[in-house]
Amino acid sequence: MTAFDVRPIAEQERRSTFDLLRRALHTRRVADDVWDRVGDSWPAADKFGAFDGGTPIGIVSSFATEIAVPGGRAVPVAAVEGVGVRADRTRRGVLSAMMRAQLADFAARGLPLAVLHASEPTIYGRFGYGSAALGKSLRVAGRLHECVPAGGDVRLLTPEEAVRAVPALYRRIGLHRPGMIGRPDLWWPISHDGHVGPDGDHLVAVHSGPDGDDGFVVYSTVDRRSADAPDHRVVLDVRDLHAAGPAARAALWRYLLSVDLVSTVHARHRPVDEPLALLLTDHRHAATVAVEDDLWLRPVDVTAALGARTYRAAGPVVLAVTDRLLPANTGHYEVGPDGARRTGAAADLALDVDTLGMLYLGQWSATALAHAGRIEVRDAAAVARADELFTTVTAPWCGTHF
Repeated sequence: MTAFDVRPIAEQERRSTFDLLRRALHTRRVADDVWDRVGDSWPAADKFGAFDGGTPIGIVSSFATEIAVPGGRAVPVAAVEGVGVRADRTRRGVLSAMMRAQLADFAARGLPLAVLHASEPTIYGRFGYGSAALGKSLRVAGRLHECVPAGGDVRLLTPEEAVRAVPALYRRIGLHRPGMIGRPDLWWPISHDGHVGPDGDHLVAVHSGPDGDDGFVVYSTVDRRSADAPDHRVVLDVRDLHAAGPAARAALWRYLLSVDLVSTVHARHRPVDEPLALLLTDHRHAATVAVEDDLWLRPVDVTAALGARTYRAAGPVVLAVTDRLLPANTGHYEVGPDGARRTGAAADLALDVDTLGMLYLGQWSATALAHAGRIEVRDAAAVARADELFTTVTAPWCGTHF
């Protein structure tokens, strides 16, 4: 095995590690003028690289933000992004070494949780991440039903307005679902501005209600016409849609479905409980074409993570949690309507930390996880109690690319 070192990257290594990441993700190296615009969004902080001598062969990155957890609190979280290994150095322990270093850093910083989007879902369970929220992909046509209230106004923004206005609007809408994360300043230049700014190919529409702007949608147009299918029309591809409430959300969908010369609207990673089909004159015109993992979550400090969220009314349950990478988390935890704490009591249910990540936001029930063999049941009556404790009225959803 080729020797390598894992360490935090230095300031002068920002560009080389960014280029490495883009090659690992099969995208082009950024031009100098693009780097001048987005480079500040790739700071040296919170990045670990694997180096062969002075040459980077792997990178893991994260940024600090907050996440909404059941009960409404926003708690600190590390959002893991930018994970890649050079093609000729994969499957040699490089990724494992970097992920272990990153987790140790999260723990040393006292972070309760870490989250990521998984490009390859089979990778991250072994590092303690569990699939914690799902998203559905939709293909939508038709019109909204006449009973859906119409109100407010939808307007298109100029590219310059889109860059300026949407960050403040996202903050105003707030983190109203479990799993939603804050978007810090460094998130916007790469993940938003390049798509909607003067050099981008996306459009932004904003809804204004009685109290001002309360929703936005970012979308692009895809022309499906060809020599073989000249009658095909444009498809609208939704990248980002957030609204403060049902009225604003319905108005944005009404706008998308009313754009001329459009056949269908495609939207990926929408909340699984978004009732779009019920808004249409024909519910069959909202087809769910896929349900995929939207957010992966890892408890970094199990005591703090369990204590951060609220629980529904049910008898307490004692969980035996095993964490092989952060062994300080291994232990028994009593969870009940009054909160969570470490305990010496016998366990009712036993699970690994990645399964706790799946349970944490309420996407998966303890019953389903037990049936799948992910939870060891030591007291059969505790499964129903855990179902009630951890369930949430609203499905978890992240809704942010990173």
